Amino acid sequence: MGLLTFTFNLTLDGCVDHSEGIADDETHAFFTRLMDESGAMLWGRVTYEMMESYWPAVARGDVEAPPAVREWAVTLETKPKYVVSSTRKDFPWTNSHHIAGDLRTGVQMLKDATPAGVLLGSGKLAAELDRLDLIDEYRFLIHSRIAGHGPTLYHSGLPGTRKLELVSATPLRSGVVATHYRRVSG
Repeated sequence: MGLLTFTFNLTLDGCVDHSEGIADDETHAFFTRLMDESGAMLWGRVTYEMMESYWPAVARGDVEAPPAVREWAVTLETKPKYVVSSTRKDFPWTNSHHIAGDLRTGVQMLKDATPAGVLLGSGKLAAELDRLDLIDEYRFLIHSRIAGHGPTLYHSGLPGTRKLELVSATPLRSGVVATHYRRVSG
């Protein structure tokens, strides 16, 4: 069984607005390495649609991008992508698959079928999967910014505090800190 790892960008004050992060070669290379090490991506519909509207064009070379950004887009293009949605059924982007029905069952089946692990990249979906105790690890890029606005990580709350063990914290040249936490039982 593979691990489900929630990976996300956030500012020091917990803002997860994708436009607030530092999107440079080093952060893209970090996420490319994570994708290379994992077996699949997992998103909610909103994140999938945001990604689908831009990254395939970068992978095809239709949008000018630095080499690290293009490499990330090409890696993403080939990676299996799973989408949780109750409103959309058709996912035409290369290697995209729909998870329908019971959320706990569908995601647990995906974890069981993906020994290399699954990267979860949707904030709202992460809150729901955390409520179901399905997230095993957290890989956050903490950006050296205070946004002063939301949305924030887990703004809808959780039923209780999650105890985490720090596996690593690596500063990047831009001031971003790449953190890796593992869920602690109990």
